[in-house]
Amino acid sequence: MPEIVLDQAALAARTRELAAEIVADHPDGVVLVGVLKGALVFLADIARHIRSIDVAVDFLAISRYAPDSGRVRLLKDLDLDVTERDVVIVEDLVDTGLTLAYLVQHLNVRGARRVEICALLDRSERRIVPLPLRYVGMEIPGDAFVIGYGLHVGDRYRNLPFIARAERELLTVDPDAYLSLYGQQHRNEEGDQP
Repeated sequence: MPEIVLDQAALAARTRELAAEIVADHPDGVVLVGVLKGALVFLADIARHIRSIDVAVDFLAISRYAPDSGRVRLLKDLDLDVTERDVVIVEDLVDTGLTLAYLVQHLNVRGARRVEICALLDRSERRIVPLPLRYVGMEIPGDAFVIGYGLHVGDRYRNLPFIARAERELLTVDPDAYLSLYGQQHRNEEGDQP
């Protein structure tokens, strides 16, 4: 059974803390920009905890970073105008920083006043591009492979309300290997021990 890295209560507490930091830094309002699809759950929870300032939400979608080309491709751009607005990019996991560096540049070109990054999980030891993350939920080791709370394997496990460390090799062979986590989700919701 995979190790639970952040359970539902820890995620709720951490998203409340991050939302409070965002509110304190952006008293005049903020645009939260989620990177689809992985950041959707995290962004929704952050946005729900922001109640005292104006918050707008929009999304970007990108192709995966292709090591052979050195590029990502923008699949969906923002619908909102971010000119002279504070923007916080909300991402599920930051690894090398290459994709986020591209997105920060893109938002600066679109005229954002200030662009910051909020990452649920940070693998800073794998960073290639020096990229300051203003808001970080948790640091994880570079070799950690995690699922749940938006993180997925073949679009499975995104809807788990916790984050679990899983074995990448096992999931490569059998993407359904951790479907039993859904039973654990039910037990945790009822307050039973896993």
